[in-house]
Amino acid sequence: MFVHIVFWRLHDAAPNGRTKEENARELKRRFEALDGIIPGLTRCELGADVSRTPESADVALLTEFDSRAALEGYQSHPLHQEIVAFLKDVRSERRVVDYEI
Repeated sequence: MFVHIVFWRLHDAAPNGRTKEENARELKRRFEALDGIIPGLTRCELGADVSRTPESADVALLTEFDSRAALEGYQSHPLHQEIVAFLKDVRSERRVVDYEI
């Protein structure tokens, strides 16, 4: 099984005219829509930070996949690529960790 975790910091006011909170909700909606669609994706959970410390990211994504091949398929899947395009305008920073369990 492969785990893919991503942390983003979002712009306070993004070029799309939405606030950080609105974009976080939109990200949650988009990622939840992948459930049952991406082959090999067994878990997809997105949450917005509530602690709001200087060290915090604004949003965290936790995904689990049956295999490394499933993770690679997810990364190139058209629906995931739509989310990647959306994120380019709303994020200021991205951190990622991938590991096998």
